[in-house]
Amino acid sequence: MIEYQDEARKRSIVSIKRYFDEVLDQDIGDLKAEMMLDFILKEIAPTVYNQAIQDAQKLMQERVTEMDGALFATEFAYFEKTTRRK
Repeated sequence: MIEYQDEARKRSIVSIKRYFDEVLDQDIGDLKAEMMLDFILKEIAPTVYNQAIQDAQKLMQERVTEMDGALFATEFAYFEKTTRRK
């Protein structure tokens, strides 16, 4: 289960209570809101987390691929740029 820090958990519970009140026109207490948060963290959050990791991996792979062109230095090019003496 994904763990929240205390402050984020408290704010999440307040947000859930507000959602139920304003959107569903239902008043729920702290316990029900906390249970809903625990359900979301156990059941839904791992899917969101996994997708975020996949997105981050894809972005990093794209950036690493771009490094080849951006950071490439031609090797042994000294004599190609200067006039050869004989």
